[in-house]
Amino acid sequence: MRAQNGAQPFTHRCRVYYEDTDAGGIVYYVNYLKFMERARTERLRDLGFAQSELVGENLLFVVHSSEARYHAPARLDDELSVSAEVIELNRASLRFRQQVRRVADDALLCEGQFLVACVRADSLKPRAIPEVLRAAFANGSGLSLAGD
Repeated sequence: MRAQNGAQPFTHRCRVYYEDTDAGGIVYYVNYLKFMERARTERLRDLGFAQSELVGENLLFVVHSSEARYHAPARLDDELSVSAEVIELNRASLRFRQQVRRVADDALLCEGQFLVACVRADSLKPRAIPEVLRAAFANGSGLSLAGD
């Protein structure tokens, strides 16, 4: 199922620290993936679900596949805004569209899509996303659950 239009994507703010940069003083490319992971985790928290509690429910979200495009560098002390928008909600997976922007000038630095699978914590086998979580993602993202 695809996203309906109108909903604003969730954003998480963070700052670039020295440890995030490479020898050239810019954010090392793989750290954008970390920033986006944190935004997805904070999106879950914003919906009322902590990852630590989900593990207790025998549920994990794992990245199945990722795609990233890099447009401009972030540098030490830049404040970043990282979006996490669910654009597809399936029985056992979610697809996120994400962007990393510099707050000072709203420059797009990196964008990507991530397919995140729901699996059992004990066996890592796929499992259905619980209905309460599906409904929270659908309501928070402008998705429709009808016609699954």
